[in-house]
Amino acid sequence: MSHPVEPRDGTAGEPAGRTAGGPQLRKQSPVDTATGGPEPSTAPAGEQSLRPLLDMRGIVKVFPGVRALDGVDLEVRAGEVHCLLGQNGAGKSTLIKVLAGAHRPDEGEIRWQGEPVVLATPLAAVRHGIATIYQELDLVDGLSVAENIFLGHELSTGGFSQRQSMRRRTRELLNRLGHPEIRPSDEVRTLSAAQKQIVSMARALSHDVQLIIMDEPSAVLDPDGVENLFRLVGELRRDGVAVVYISHRLDEIRRIGDRITVLKDGRTVGTNLPADTPTRDLIELMTGRSITYVFPERPGVPSDAADVLTVDGLTRRGEFADIGFRVRAGEIVGLAGLVGAGRSEVLETVYGARRADAGTVTVDGKPVHRSVNAAVAAGIGLCPEERKAQGLLLMEPVYQNVSVSSMRRFAVGGFLRRGAERAAAQERTRELEVRPDDVDRVVRTLSGGNQQKVVLARWLLKGCRVLLLDEPTRGVDVGARAEIYSVIRSLADSGLAVVVVSSEIEEVLGLSDRVLVMTEGRVVYSGDAAGIDEQGVLDLVMRGQAA
Repeated sequence: MSHPVEPRDGTAGEPAGRTAGGPQLRKQSPVDTATGGPEPSTAPAGEQSLRPLLDMRGIVKVFPGVRALDGVDLEVRAGEVHCLLGQNGAGKSTLIKVLAGAHRPDEGEIRWQGEPVVLATPLAAVRHGIATIYQELDLVDGLSVAENIFLGHELSTGGFSQRQSMRRRTRELLNRLGHPEIRPSDEVRTLSAAQKQIVSMARALSHDVQLIIMDEPSAVLDPDGVENLFRLVGELRRDGVAVVYISHRLDEIRRIGDRITVLKDGRTVGTNLPADTPTRDLIELMTGRSITYVFPERPGVPSDAADVLTVDGLTRRGEFADIGFRVRAGEIVGLAGLVGAGRSEVLETVYGARRADAGTVTVDGKPVHRSVNAAVAAGIGLCPEERKAQGLLLMEPVYQNVSVSSMRRFAVGGFLRRGAERAAAQERTRELEVRPDDVDRVVRTLSGGNQQKVVLARWLLKGCRVLLLDEPTRGVDVGARAEIYSVIRSLADSGLAVVVVSSEIEEVLGLSDRVLVMTEGRVVYSGDAAGIDEQGVLDLVMRGQAA
């Protein structure tokens, strides 16, 4: 674990590592990131601090009507893992796009190895040794893995592409990342979300990099994938490569981070923080208030509550087999397991987006025919795993995203009653406290937590009986998670039957009344969520994989 370092330009008499409203940090010596011990000094006496690899000062970025960055400072040293924290909308994405050359700052200075630089384009950033792995992957589905990895910097001799060399290098990169099953010739569109993340990492490593920006890199990875990621980060650190690591998972930051910078409302509110800064302090810096990170009370489902959703013998060859469960009114049932266990596929099949080979789905005792239209008509709503790609009309206003599944109720004589449509959407978004309170706002501009609330508002307006939630808090910050949990619990308390899938076992167990554990397409446990803990789930998963 690293120690805080003295700020670059603190006020006279101000302790080193001061945060806005946060703890006071004492001055310490730099840390040897390979051994964890103090780094031997090679600088003359009185010059113990190392020159930063990257120094961003007073960065300002203004978009029409929005001051996205308002004087942000960020200092990163070679061979360190610098964690960037903040709620959705705090300015993290804008800052990394400035660093990646995708946005030009309106004010401020960027110094690279002590010299001022202008990162006018992504290519300029790459030429300086800065590579970015975005949360929203920017791969080309129609190209192969190797073509994506070397897109824009193809290996060539005499004007001819060296395809064999690129494929060989791609295999080496994929092996280094622990994923030899991905082939250089595979078309990217055929890969899973987790595999696409690996390809994006391989592309970053294909450059001669000195700094890698990782934006939520573990969000779609299973536990083995996360361990491989951490191994890679350790290798990069030992090689002297700096990593800017963005994650909402504070346990990850504890494991691999050296220092932390916290953003709020486009400003730096904490910097030079050690990775073991108490969670309470970090949340208070991010949100401006104290938050108890707990799940809502489980009131218990009445014994006479009727079955709303019944799934019996549901099978889809190659993905899952003989899945059966019931969900009562007011009950939350969680599906736990590793990525690839078949959980998301079960939800999509119940929703009619995938065709089942066998089995039945009923709502309130009535069979649901296997199509999305039939499922929606029966009262089933789905908040998909990839909400931006599958659940939202990103360039449309909030009210149209809320009303899209209920258009018939606003149509008269072939014309839409826009006023009634807006009013209905406003009522539901206010009920869920979507911020800002503006249904005409383009949904793309909302934070992740508020986008998720918009999808929930859609099904609230539709009046669904069954709500299927796939990774409901992916990419959602700590403060917004508590709000999402409260909304889900309230919807269940109103009589909905809720099914939750999450890669975070703690989340499944904390939200659910009952839990099903899946491994390799089979249910290996079904019981009260209070009767099993995280270790118990992992034991079941491991035993199921070994069987």
